[in-house]
Amino acid sequence: MIIARKSDKMEQEKTTKEVSKEDADQPKQEEATKETIQPTEPNDQAAKQVKGLLKKERDFVIPGDKLIETMDYLPGKNCFRQGDSVYAKKIGLVSVNGRVVSVIPLNEVYIAKTGDMVIGEVKEVQSNGWVVDIKSTIEGYMPLSGVREFIDTTKTDLSKYYATGDVIYAKISVANHSTVHLSMDDSRARKFRSGRIIDFNPAKVPRLIGKQGSMISLIKGKTGCRISVGQNGLVWLEGDNEDLAIKAINLVENESYIEGLTDRISEILDKASLIKKEDQPKTEPVKTETIKPGEFDIKADEKKDDKSVKQVEVKQS
Repeated sequence: MIIARKSDKMEQEKTTKEVSKEDADQPKQEEATKETIQPTEPNDQAAKQVKGLLKKERDFVIPGDKLIETMDYLPGKNCFRQGDSVYAKKIGLVSVNGRVVSVIPLNEVYIAKTGDMVIGEVKEVQSNGWVVDIKSTIEGYMPLSGVREFIDTTKTDLSKYYATGDVIYAKISVANHSTVHLSMDDSRARKFRSGRIIDFNPAKVPRLIGKQGSMISLIKGKTGCRISVGQNGLVWLEGDNEDLAIKAINLVENESYIEGLTDRISEILDKASLIKKEDQPKTEPVKTETIKPGEFDIKADEKKDDKSVKQVEVKQS
């Protein structure tokens, strides 16, 4: 009897465990079913929720706007962290690069950085170099060591190389809080002898250049102009369609925050090129005639009287 009761008790405990297990599994099945039938959100919104991003790329922000609420991202330029969040310090556009969030200000004075290519005007020729205005808080200085050629200052006037008023495209070799040195020892460096210079917002230069040079390459290709962009907000260009190129560059500056800007610029340039082709007068091709040697025997008087004389091409035998 004792053994029988013990067996009944064991069987009852086993049944109770199975029921409990089924009850425990039921919420998991319901949760899985719920996840299956639950509508999925767009990828960008889902990523935004997971990463803690409160603002999208190129969103307009003002000082104090919260950009991110997570410790996974670092504050970049014109941003600061407070607690777990990153806030904007200036009015501008949001830029996210990897795990660094920054704000590109709408208007900013250029601050020289080593390695930047800049456009500058020679303001003064000194005994050992040139003072160059690079549209920054500090004037640039190009020493003799920044020139490719060897210059003997005892025999040569430095203004023969770069005179006051010359415009150059140079590389910043040294940049700190008190000194900016320029160098022409770069394949892109040159002295501009013609063309046009236009002003551009230094803060929006990356938008003009585009990812891997996509935007500026597009404008070059569609207009046929040669263009050099200075990180200091000066742009040099030369070509047959300078006005069209300037129109595109100004559009990039004024509408840098708009998504799909590259496609819009491409469409505008294509339309402008098509209109220009249609406006060109159509010229009929000149008819040519091939004759054998010795058959070209038209008198000068007959040429003057006969207005239908064709342009001929003498075929050499």
